[in-house]
Amino acid sequence: MLNYEVTFIVDPVLSGDEIKSTAQIYENLLKDAGYSITHIEEMGLRQLAYPINKKYSGIYYSIEFSGETGTIVPTLELALRRDERIMRFLTVKLDKYGVKYNEDKRAGKIGESEENREERC
Repeated sequence: MLNYEVTFIVDPVLSGDEIKSTAQIYENLLKDAGYSITHIEEMGLRQLAYPINKKYSGIYYSIEFSGETGTIVPTLELALRRDERIMRFLTVKLDKYGVKYNEDKRAGKIGESEENREERC
């Protein structure tokens, strides 16, 4: 079983429904190809490190998926490249350590806890 993670930045000018439908398109693409989606994370609006197309922020999405082969990756990347709503994307093949890290992060074993975040704000 091969594990992948694709992270993409959606144009923030779009409405909330358009943003969710954009992410749903890629989720459906993976499901239709027979891949199982492990986790979808909407990271929300974040400031970019450098301007892209004269925009200084973007809405980040991350989809973690797995399958028997990696044949969907070129098709997925071509679809992301052609979509004008996607500003940037990155597809990463996860090894066992990457999968374990993501599981631990979702379980709250890694990273900042909610209490610490609330105290800081």
